[in-house]
Amino acid sequence: MIVVTGATGQLGQLVIKSLLKKVPAASIVAAVRNVDKAKDIAALGVQVRQADYNQPASWDGALKGADKVLLISSSEVGQRATQHKVVIDAAKRAGVKLLAYTSILRADTSPLGLAVEHKETEDYLRASGVSFTLLRHGWYTENYTAGIPSALAHGAVFGAAGDGRISSATRADYAEADAAVLTAENQAGKVYELAGDTSYTLTEFAAEIARQTGKAIGYVNLPEAEYKKALLGAGLPEFLAELLANSDTGVSKGGLFDDGKQLSKLIGRPTTALAEAVKAAL
Repeated sequence: MIVVTGATGQLGQLVIKSLLKKVPAASIVAAVRNVDKAKDIAALGVQVRQADYNQPASWDGALKGADKVLLISSSEVGQRATQHKVVIDAAKRAGVKLLAYTSILRADTSPLGLAVEHKETEDYLRASGVSFTLLRHGWYTENYTAGIPSALAHGAVFGAAGDGRISSATRADYAEADAAVLTAENQAGKVYELAGDTSYTLTEFAAEIARQTGKAIGYVNLPEAEYKKALLGAGLPEFLAELLANSDTGVSKGGLFDDGKQLSKLIGRPTTALAEAVKAAL
């Protein structure tokens, strides 16, 4: 039995779809905060169990009978480490044979502020005694393609990444890799640095949007503080504006570049190209 946490999230739903290609629906459990939002998942024959990161007692029932658990990192930045520890503790009580955690690319050395909670989770997992696998995800291409409407409206892509290269892949690519690890044997102790086969700068990203739309789109590089201010002006909440601006600075320091191609090796095909992701977004 494989339990997937955060199963109604964007990544979680894709992981479940990938798992269904490999194992029977009856052997998959979707652990969700709100059961009403999981009706589409339940319709696939997957068992849905209620579990809330902020309700530790709920996880004993959610993980009952689980052999493997995919702990998808919480979306609540600032509370993640505490929430993840709740699941790890429950996995230990349940005697789970393997817990796979979706961390961040090179969590132990990453210059991104986002990495702090991921590293804390990894350290706690190592000390827990639970057998684990680290699925260190690079950036989702969707993190940037989601901004294409804004780029078209303003005639520019804004950021603070300089000439830093981004080895991103789509959520579907990562989900497929996560499912591959969950259904493979002898994964305990493995650390996967997962990233796209190819990389790009935000200047190249802007150029790809321009190529496909025929519109003049350039890249405007800003100091981190100015980029954060621009994001706040666009209506983003403070925490998200700060996260994105800091992450771009991390990009400028090489934090999201990787050429190891471990992701494509796991999924047995090339990762989704930037041009394809931009086309899909458009």
